[in-house]
Parts: sequence; C-alpha cells; structure tokens
Amino acid sequence: MTRPPNASGLPTRRAALALLESVLERHRPLEEALESLPPSLEARDRAAAHRIAAAVLRRMGSLDAVLEPFLSRNPPGVVRAALRMGAAELLLLGTPPHAAVASTVGAVPRPFAGLVNAVLRKVAAEGLAALELLDGARLDTPPWLWSAWHAAYGAEGARGIAEAHELPAPLDLSHREGAAPPEGAVLLPTGTWRLPAGTRITELPGFDEGLLWAQDAAAALPALLLDPKPGERIADLCAAPGGKTAQLAAAGAEVVAVERDPRRAARLRENMARLKLAATIVESDATTWRPDGTFDAVLLDAPCSATGTIRRHPDVAHLKRPKDVASAAELQAKLIVAATALLRPGGRLVFATCSLQMEEGEAQAAKVKGLSLAPFDRQGVVAEMGAITPQGMLRTRPDMLAGFGGMDGFFAARFVRGD
Repeated sequence: MTRPPNASGLPTRRAALALLESVLERHRPLEEALESLPPSLEARDRAAAHRIAAAVLRRMGSLDAVLEPFLSRNPPGVVRAALRMGAAELLLLGTPPHAAVASTVGAVPRPFAGLVNAVLRKVAAEGLAALELLDGARLDTPPWLWSAWHAAYGAEGARGIAEAHELPAPLDLSHREGAAPPEGAVLLPTGTWRLPAGTRITELPGFDEGLLWAQDAAAALPALLLDPKPGERIADLCAAPGGKTAQLAAAGAEVVAVERDPRRAARLRENMARLKLAATIVESDATTWRPDGTFDAVLLDAPCSATGTIRRHPDVAHLKRPKDVASAAELQAKLIVAATALLRPGGRLVFATCSLQMEEGEAQAAKVKGLSLAPFDRQGVVAEMGAITPQGMLRTRPDMLAGFGGMDGFFAARFVRGD
C-alpha cells in the first residue's frame, strides 16, 4: 500500500534544518550532508530539503536582513535556521504562506513555536517589500570575497559575479557524439546543452545509455582547449568525478586518470562505466605519482577553493576562508611541478581551477617554470565571450553567458614543454 503524501511537510523541513546545521555549524559541504540524511527519507523530501537549504545558503544575508526588524533578541541556532528556512520559502521559493508557516512551526522546539509563527506571519505580509529594498548581491557575499573580487575584477565585475549567484544554476550537459539533445535543451555557444535548474539528469533519455553527463559549460572548456587528438597519451590529474576524463576519452585519447581519494576514485570508475568510455584509473597522489613513460598532454584541474562554483554550490561561500585559498595555491604549485615532469618534449599542459581567486589562477600561472605559455586562440566563441585574457589565458565568470543563465568561474592556462 502506497503511503499518502505527508500533508505537514515535516520530513522535508526537518531534513532541511539538518542540512543547514551540517553546513553552518559543523562546516560540512552540502552534498556530503545530503548523503548523510536518513536512507528512509523519501526522494521527493530529500530533493525538496536540498532546494530549501540551498536557497537559504544562497541568500542568507538578505534573509537575515529581512528577519532582523521582527526579532527583539537573537534566537537559538536551530530557531534562527528555521526562520531563515521559512523566510526562504515565503520570499524565494513561492511556497504558500499557510504551508510555509505551519510546517516551519512544526519543525522547531515547542517553546519557540509562537515566536516562529509570529515572525513568519510578519515576513509573509511585509517581507517581499523589504527584500526589494536590499542590496542582495552585497549582503549575500562574504566580505572577504567581495573585497577580493572587487580588487580583481573591479566594482562592476564584483557585482556581476555576486548577482549571478542569486539564482540556482541550470543543468549543463556534455555528451557523446551522435547523442540527441533532450527535449527543451538549449544549445550554448560553447556546445554544451542546457536545461532548467532542478532537472533530474537520471530521468533524461540517454542517461542510462551513457550518452551524456552533467558538466557546467565552463568546466567543459579546459579539456576542449587542451585539444585532445585520437591516439594521444594524456594524463588527467585529480580526475574525479570524471567529466574531463570522459571528454578526453570520447575524443579518442588514451587516458590515464589519477585520483588520490578512494571514494572519489570509485565514483570516477562508476561514471566511466556508465558512459562506456575507456580510461586507466590510478589511485595515487598526483604529486608523487611516477608512471612508466611520458605523456603527449596533461590536464590538471587542481583542487582549489571552488569559489567559481558558488552559483552551483552555495555552501562554498560559507565554508571557505582566505586561508583555504592560500593552502590550495600551495598544493597547486606542487601539482604543476609534478605535471611538468610527466610531459614529453613538445608536450602540453593545461592547468585549470574552478576558482575566481587570482592566487589560484593568473598568479599561479605566472610562477610556472620549465614550460612556455601557449596562449589560447583569441578568435572563436570563447574569445567572443570575453573569456580570453590579454595574456591568452582562460578566465570565465558567473556573469558571462548571462542571457543563457551564466556559467561557473574557471581559470585555465596552456603551457608547452620545449623540445
């Protein structure tokens, strides 16, 4: 017998509160927290909880500013999280007021039910007008990121990035040759297919057949710019979850994919098996890996602060700090040295990060030794987007392709080893 829908919505709201507590109090990534929710939670409740938690994380500064006039004192953490959750449903997600208020009240400890009920009723009546008066882009961006982006991209650039983070990211797809685009997909100028945010990739025709995989339009560019050729021997370092490995293998290259983390390596294997693409997968630390022979090319999408993915992973804005940028840049420098040693004479390296921070991009590329910068072509679609820097490196931002819904922030530079 099928269980009837839960009219109270409590499983969804309690799960959303658990996700917010994991991110904001325990400093766990949202995707990791999602995996730790009880297996008994229904898929629809899991998806709805993720949607609510992501909306709170995306617009938390604005939500707090709306709530502040209605609070005489700072409530306990779980109550604050519940109020943010209810406000997000009322102001951002279009949940009917009676459902948003009642379900949120039911999810908090009983002594605070009256407070939550009273505050959210005021938010329902006055919140939208208050929200429209706020500088959301500024409030929802941590000060250290706002300052860094202002210094790197100017006032207009920083605001453009922050405004692009206010909306959830669409689903972008890379695909095998001969695959048919899903119904309703938009073809981006870069060749990526795009579907609306919230689309479930597992339900798309061609997914089970291994014809397509999720990959942001910006994330697909480094492998394209490496320009893999059939038969080339290419190393993909720090390869999981495998989007770029799939691109290289689909182009006919002989790919060796290196991943240090066993869990991520397992996911890489699963993805390549579903896609029916061949690659040699090695569990090893790329900084110390010593294979037999050299490579025609190396793709190094290095671990980074991931600030270029905030539109897709809003928890990043709350989890990362300047020290994370510094430690990531230190690791990236070691990985570049290791990647350089893998190249044959005349071989090429593409170094990439999904970061908007200059320390993990342009500044890192300027310190590369033993290789010559090989500028990317200043003609073509990527250059027309304004994504090729004067030095010939790739720099995408979330406010690029704005008419199509934006893209992640990525950096990439190509180098060649001398003969």
